[in-house]
Amino acid sequence: MRASIGPWIAAALAAAGILFGSAVQAAPDITPKPVSMAEAAGALRISDGATLKIDNPADRKTAAFLADLTARAGGPKLKLSQAPRLAVITFARGDVADPEGYRLEVSSQGVLVTARTEAGMFYGAMTLWQLLTAEPGKTVTLQGMRIDDAPRFKWRGLMLDSARHYQSPAFIRSLIDVMAAHKLNTLHWHLTDDQAWRLEIRKYPKLTEVGGWRVPAGEAPARDIDPATGKPRLYGGVYTQAEVKALVAYAAERQITIVPEIEMPGHASAASVAYPFLAAAPGSRTAVPSDWGVYPDIFNTDERTIGFLQDVLDEVVELFPSTYIHVGGDEAVKDQWKASPTIQAQMKALGLKDEHALQSWFVQRMEKHLSAKGRRLIGWDEILEGGLAPGATVMSWRGIGGALAAAKAGHDTVLSPAPILYFDNRQTRRSDEPPGRHFVVRLEDVYAFDPMPTQLSEAERRHVLGLQGNLWVEHIRTEARAAHMLFPRGLAVAERAWSPVGTRDVADFMRRAEPATARIRRLGFAAAETPFKGPETIADPLYRDSRQLKLCTTNIAIALEDDAPVRGERATFMTDIMNPCWIWEGADLTGVGAVRVDVGQLPFNYQIGKDIEKVVAGNSRTPEGELEVRVGGCKAEPIVVPLKPAAGNPAVTTLEAKLPPTTGSQDLCFTFARPKVDPMWALSGVWLEPRK
Repeated sequence: MRASIGPWIAAALAAAGILFGSAVQAAPDITPKPVSMAEAAGALRISDGATLKIDNPADRKTAAFLADLTARAGGPKLKLSQAPRLAVITFARGDVADPEGYRLEVSSQGVLVTARTEAGMFYGAMTLWQLLTAEPGKTVTLQGMRIDDAPRFKWRGLMLDSARHYQSPAFIRSLIDVMAAHKLNTLHWHLTDDQAWRLEIRKYPKLTEVGGWRVPAGEAPARDIDPATGKPRLYGGVYTQAEVKALVAYAAERQITIVPEIEMPGHASAASVAYPFLAAAPGSRTAVPSDWGVYPDIFNTDERTIGFLQDVLDEVVELFPSTYIHVGGDEAVKDQWKASPTIQAQMKALGLKDEHALQSWFVQRMEKHLSAKGRRLIGWDEILEGGLAPGATVMSWRGIGGALAAAKAGHDTVLSPAPILYFDNRQTRRSDEPPGRHFVVRLEDVYAFDPMPTQLSEAERRHVLGLQGNLWVEHIRTEARAAHMLFPRGLAVAERAWSPVGTRDVADFMRRAEPATARIRRLGFAAAETPFKGPETIADPLYRDSRQLKLCTTNIAIALEDDAPVRGERATFMTDIMNPCWIWEGADLTGVGAVRVDVGQLPFNYQIGKDIEKVVAGNSRTPEGELEVRVGGCKAEPIVVPLKPAAGNPAVTTLEAKLPPTTGSQDLCFTFARPKVDPMWALSGVWLEPRK
C-alpha cells in the first residue's frame, strides 16, 4: 500500500472529490468472485472528479476504459491525474505472480491496483469498476479491503453466431464491453454457415456479394418484393475487412481475443452457391438457403477447393491475430462424398478407408497450412473422427466426450457442451421469454456446470483450456434478443471460468447476479431480467399463451416467431415441429361456450433428413386443412374448424370453435390436420369465451 498521506493535502483531496465518511458500502458483490478478498481498516469516498494515475503508459487505455465504463454505468466521473500526488486511484506495475492476476487495495488514502502485465491491470480495473458502480450514483464509499485475484482457466469465452442472423458492429462492440467487464477473454465468432457467408474475402468477392444474402423462408418474405429488382427482398449483411480490423482492435484493447470460425467441410451451402465448383455435388443448390438444420451440402475435396479454402484462411489470418483459427468440422453429412465417383477414386488413391478418414485428411491439410503460419487449428469434436490432426484443439459440444478423448490423447480442449452451454435454449418457463428452444437452461444450471471433468488425470487436466457458452441464433432474430439470451448466463460462464473451484456457491452467485445484471442493463445491453422474476403467475384464467400450454411431445420443440409481418411485431408459437399439439390442462369450462384460437402458418424450413417422414400432419378434410379442438384429452372426438379463413393470411388469424355445454375442469387438446407438411400451422394463444 502507498505511504500515508499527510494532513497537508487533506483539503486538496476534499476539493478533488475524495471525501471521508462513515457511510460505507456493504461487502462488495464482485462477479466473477475473486480468489481472496479481505476487509481492511478505513473507508474511502469517491465522487465526480476523482483522479486516477498510471505508472506505465501502456495502461492509459485501460484507465480511459475504466473512466468511460464507470460514467456509462451511472458512477462517478473519473479523470486522469495531472497532479500525481493527489491521485485517489493509482495503477502500478508490481510483483504479481500470474500474468492475468492483480492486487487491489482500498484504504482511506486511496485505491491501489497492482499487476505485472497490461492484462492483469485491466482485470483489476474491471473489479474496481464493479466496486464503483454497485449502485448508480455520483458518489460511492468503499470499505477498506484487499483483493488478490487470478483466473482459473485461460479460455473464458462466448460464441456469437452471426451467420444465421447478422448483428451490427455496434452490437458486437457492446457485447465486447460487457464481456470484458466480467473478465471473459475470448469471443468465438461464427462467420460462415449454410445460410450466409458474412466475412469479406477480397480474392473471392462473391462469397459475400452472393453468399451474404438470402430470401427468408415463408410466405410473407416471398411477397416482400424489392422494387429495385422486382424480386423478393434479400435479407442479410456482411462484415468488411475494415470493420473486422476495427472490431479486432477494439476487443484487443479490452483483453479479448476474437477467434473466427470458417466452417468446413460441411455447412458449405452459401459458399458453394457463390462458387459452384466448391460443391461436392455441383448444381445441387442455386440460391443461399433459408432452412435451419443440417444440410447435405459439403465441400469438394479436389486441389482447387483445398487451394480456395487455404486462400480464404490466408486472409483470415491477416485479419485475426488470434492463436486459434476455428474451422468448424461439425455435422458434415458425407452422402455427397459417397455418391461422387471422383471423390471415391480420390479416397482409394489416398488409401483412405472411409469418409471419416477423408474428413480427417481434409482437416489435416488445413491444420498444416495454419501451422505453417504460426497458428493453431481448433474445431468441433467431430474432427476427432477418422483421426485428429497433430496440432489440433477440440471444442467439445456433444457432451464432454470429445474433451475427454482429446485430453487423453494429449490434445488441448475447450468445453462447450450442449445443452447446458447452448444459450439458444430459453432461461425460464415464463411466457415473456423471447423465441428460442423449448428446453430450459437456467442461470443456476450454467453456474452448476464444472468444466473440469473428474475422469481426467492431473496431467490430462492441463489440456483443459477452459469453457465457452454458445449462442446459435436461428431463432434469435434481433440484437435485443441476443443480449437477453447471452446475459446473465454469460456471468455464470465468467465465474466458472475465472473463480477457484472451491468458491462455488449457487445462492451467493444468484444474489450477486441480479445487481450485476442491472448494472449491465445500465450500460444499454439488454440482459435478461426473467431469471430473477420467479415463476409466472397466470393473471387471466380465461387465456393461455402457447408458451403456457403443455406440448403433447417435445421432439424438436421451439418457440418460433411468425414470418409476418416482415416489419413490425410478430407472434410467437411454441410448438413441436414434429407433432404440433397443445394441451390446456384442467381448463375450467363452466359457463364456457367457445374457444377463440389465434393461429398462424409457419414455413417448415427444417433440414431433418429422413425424419421428415415422422412429422405428424394429421388427416385433412379440405385443401387448406383444419384446426381440431378436443374436450377431455387428445383421444376425444374433435371439434373441427376449417383453416380456409386463415389460409390467405401469412400473419395471425383468430378462429372460433363452439363447445358443447360442459362443467368443471377438462383438458383441452389442440391439433391441426393439414394436407402437407409445409406450411406448418401453430397456435399463439387461446381464449375461453363465456356462453352467450
